[in-house]
Amino acid sequence: MADRDDFLAWVRTALYEAERAMHNGDVAPRRALWSRDEPVSVMGAWRDAHGRRELDELFTTLGERFSDCTSYVFELRAYDVSGDMAYTTGLEHTSASVDGEPRTYTLRATQVYRREGGEWRVAHRHADRVTE
Repeated sequence: MADRDDFLAWVRTALYEAERAMHNGDVAPRRALWSRDEPVSVMGAWRDAHGRRELDELFTTLGERFSDCTSYVFELRAYDVSGDMAYTTGLEHTSASVDGEPRTYTLRATQVYRREGGEWRVAHRHADRVTE
């Protein structure tokens, strides 16, 4: 049970803080939490990326597009840990400026994590916009 508790604490602190920073245009904390090992991938609401090079390009683009985050809430729906692998699924409710325009939206997001050197790292993300 300690693995699940430790993972959940990491999600609620380090991961949350990195995502909020990214929505303010600072992608460094998000980059730091992503795996340095292949494979890594994003099937994103705006753009996909496969491999470290594409992932770095995507993060740079996101940092240039996002700013002024006034609210970021991760509504965790489910998660689990099995050995050195884990996942989360939930809703991301965000209010931030995108390309200078204020926006509010919700994404469904599923992420896969692996433990590397004793630390959790994101290996895959899939997110899409919730539509009414």
